[in-house]
Amino acid sequence: MPELPEVETTVRGLARYLYGARLRRVEPRREGLRRPFPADLVQVLTGAQVTGLGRRAKYGLIETDRGQTMVFHLGMSGRWRIEPEELGKHDHLLLETESGLVLALCDPRRFGSVDLVETAQLDHWPAFAALGPEPLGNGLSPAHLKQALAGRSAPIKLMLLDQRIVAGLGNIYVCEALFRAGIDPRKAAGRVSGAALARLVPEIKAVIAEAIEAGGSTLRDFAQPDGELGYFSKKFDVYDRHDQPCTRCGAPIRRLPQGGRSTWYCGKCQK
Repeated sequence: MPELPEVETTVRGLARYLYGARLRRVEPRREGLRRPFPADLVQVLTGAQVTGLGRRAKYGLIETDRGQTMVFHLGMSGRWRIEPEELGKHDHLLLETESGLVLALCDPRRFGSVDLVETAQLDHWPAFAALGPEPLGNGLSPAHLKQALAGRSAPIKLMLLDQRIVAGLGNIYVCEALFRAGIDPRKAAGRVSGAALARLVPEIKAVIAEAIEAGGSTLRDFAQPDGELGYFSKKFDVYDRHDQPCTRCGAPIRRLPQGGRSTWYCGKCQK
């Protein structure tokens, strides 16, 4: 699943083509993805000018001068294609600018989504209202984590995946950040010390920033809008490295199931 760095990379890529552009054609090629496309999607977006692009958690935002923002989620396998040589059966939504540039939202598994939200009400939209702070923002601090995790017996790994604690963190980058901070992913969240949280927060920020710089992690179907592949996966210390040697101590990386997902960690380095 595309995680925060992949969505950020996507939004930055789209901005090069869409910012300031006017949409002359909006064409849904099926009824929807995980849920139906908004009934007024074509009416609202046709002729609209794109006034901004952004991201909240794992959602991409395309703001328009109509006072409406198109909110998209890439689901398990979604990505935007720029000027595709030919359209495929998985290109489910087309946007064409006045200059003739075509962008296609491709989603083979159709777990993604597209919504229209009043721009002024974005913070109150149900999917955003309960979200925690962004990992790269000032809202994520050791003090925030200490308060949010106080008394919690669930493993720290699962708590960091809770979008109400931190918005946008996913499995890959939580595994990597916990390794860098030397924290056992099985440890009860409420028992992680203040000193460990002080190590963890900058590592979360660092691993997210590095992944964005690298264009994300290319896993299965993800690619940037221009077709380029992210290469942060070449820097993984633990993720998907079961039985391979730890990059620090040489001990074999372990794998365990947590919350229906796999967790990779070093049993020697992470306490």
